[in-house]
Amino acid sequence: MFGLGYQELLIILVIVLILFGANRLPELARSLGSSVKEFKKGVNEIQKDDTAASTVKKDEDKKAS
Repeated sequence: MFGLGYQELLIILVIVLILFGANRLPELARSLGSSVKEFKKGVNEIQKDDTAASTVKKDEDKKAS
């Protein structure tokens, strides 16, 4: 996972715990999950738009020929 070992991940987790505290961690995780979900949704929409646009262009090219 990104070239990080267990020791590095444990150190990062401890630093995050110290910075934000145990009470805010669930809230941060929820926010991060929502952000990732919205990002994936946006990427999927862009891919659909690109696929639709390429299909329309192919149809126009066939009609022009």
